[in-house]
Amino acid sequence: MDTIYLLTGALSGAAVGFVLGLIGGGGSILAVPLMVYLVGVPSPHVAIGTSALAVAANALAGLVYHARAKTVKWKCGSMYAAAGVVGAFAGSTLGKNFDGHKLLFLFALLMIVVGILMLRGRGAESDADVVLSRKNAPKLFVYGMGTGAFSGFFGIGGGFLIVPGLIAATRMPIGNAVGTSLVAVTAFGITTAANYAFSGLIDWPLAGLFVLGGLLGSQFGTALSKRLSSTNALTNIFAGVIFVVAAYMLWQSWLAM
Repeated sequence: MDTIYLLTGALSGAAVGFVLGLIGGGGSILAVPLMVYLVGVPSPHVAIGTSALAVAANALAGLVYHARAKTVKWKCGSMYAAAGVVGAFAGSTLGKNFDGHKLLFLFALLMIVVGILMLRGRGAESDADVVLSRKNAPKLFVYGMGTGAFSGFFGIGGGFLIVPGLIAATRMPIGNAVGTSLVAVTAFGITTAANYAFSGLIDWPLAGLFVLGGLLGSQFGTALSKRLSSTNALTNIFAGVIFVVAAYMLWQSWLAM
């Protein structure tokens, strides 16, 4: 590994950790394109497998910080994660057999749709005291299963899908959804990474660099998230990250196909 590889890997990890701590999602939205277009990982599938492992580790670090801030709804997050793990395994098995560049292209299109839905949902009534119940448990299971399948197929932690999924299923505030989403992001990432690792599709040194950088970045992201959670700013930032990166990925994927 040369110096540029080491530097870009660590800085990319810090950026991913910051975004994960700030908005819960977006870790893999950034990790996959950073590995492919900045660090220079030649295989999209290796980038996907490596990002899944790195994002899972960084999400776990972010979860610790959010737990200390008491923004995590543990029972809701655990139900969501348990359902999603099954979907993540099935989705990652299918994704490994799909053309890598087309996978990134479809990934970017999905990001745009989710960003639009997030902006349309601004200002909706929320329930800060939500708990796992008979009413929301089926919704959490269905959204978790679907999100897990998308997460595994696209090789992502799935946070940018999990946050709106948790809000739709329980009406919890975005601040709680960000913290709670990291339970599922960690579970989905580990499941997807294990599947890719079995096929030899993980760059272990690069994953280590991402994790180290992400540990630092997640601390700053989590601190800022707590300050912005009571405003629409967090939703706007969430959607903005999605749109910018999706546009870049569409352009790069189109050129590669």
